[in-house]
Amino acid sequence: MRIAMYSTKPYDRRSFEAAANPQGHAFTFLEPRLTRDTAVLARGTEAVCPFVNDDLSAPVLEALAAGGTRLVALRCAGFNNVDLHAAARLGITVARVPAYSPHAVAEFTIGLLLSLVRGIHRAWQRTRDGNFALDGLLGFDLHGRTVGVVGTGKIGALVARGLAAGFGCRVLAQDVRPDPALQAIGVAYADIRTIAAQSDIITLHCPLTPETHHLIRAETLALARPGLVLVNTSRGGLIDAEAAIEALKTGRLGGLAIDVYEQEADLFFEDLSNEILTDDVLARLLTFPNVLVTGHQAFFTREALGAIAATTLDNASRFAAGQPLGAAAVTEAAVVPQQDGAR
Repeated sequence: MRIAMYSTKPYDRRSFEAAANPQGHAFTFLEPRLTRDTAVLARGTEAVCPFVNDDLSAPVLEALAAGGTRLVALRCAGFNNVDLHAAARLGITVARVPAYSPHAVAEFTIGLLLSLVRGIHRAWQRTRDGNFALDGLLGFDLHGRTVGVVGTGKIGALVARGLAAGFGCRVLAQDVRPDPALQAIGVAYADIRTIAAQSDIITLHCPLTPETHHLIRAETLALARPGLVLVNTSRGGLIDAEAAIEALKTGRLGGLAIDVYEQEADLFFEDLSNEILTDDVLARLLTFPNVLVTGHQAFFTREALGAIAATTLDNASRFAAGQPLGAAAVTEAAVVPQQDGAR
């Protein structure tokens, strides 16, 4: 099968070329993001392989279908960028990588949290300039703190378990399907208002759906205790960034760590160090000393890249052979909220 891979970086190419490919699928590696204008690059290929910030809206899918595309093989877990109704109408099958390395994202989440609350990233900058003073780096213990984990799929469950069992936190969780295994270790499920009001820290691990868009907004933050720490390694659209800025200014938010950003599509995964940052909201966030921003790298481990390539190739092989895609299949029914907030 011929597959056009969009948003390709060198590490994507290396991981796919290193993966077992017994069916001999042929990849065309394309650097541009998938858009209405770049869909023509896939003309004549049976499948496209997009990433998290590629555009799979109805007009793009229509252009792909006109060029002969029958499979969208996402190399990620999320599919909020896909118009599933249009895909079904056009007869395009959509597949994803439902789980590649939940440990990668969970470990990165806790790493972000520790760096933020202990000022590790700021200390690294200071010591490189010869400043070894501790003023301004005072943190707090995670032990005994209340942490809200929103979304307890594969990633959220690992984070909840690590914080509860590993750090001695009281964990409140929210999910459409509570996890009995987490409840057995003392994790209590509650609604988002209760979590906002009682938590010292909130970490987000739910998918982006119409119901969860701007889940963290002015009304949610108004319920929070002063000094709330917020971490997001799921989808940028879960947070109203402008509301977060106002909460940072008043101290309602005591810290913010984000690996994702709602308007990241034209920014993340690119080297813009020699350009002017024109996104005023992100530029404002970067001015706060208690904000830590990374460029959507939580998934970025050798294990995760290998699993993504292997599963994507398996999805293509199953589709070519007319076999069921199983858990990798994404249909219109998946528009309802999911449990798993993995990438």
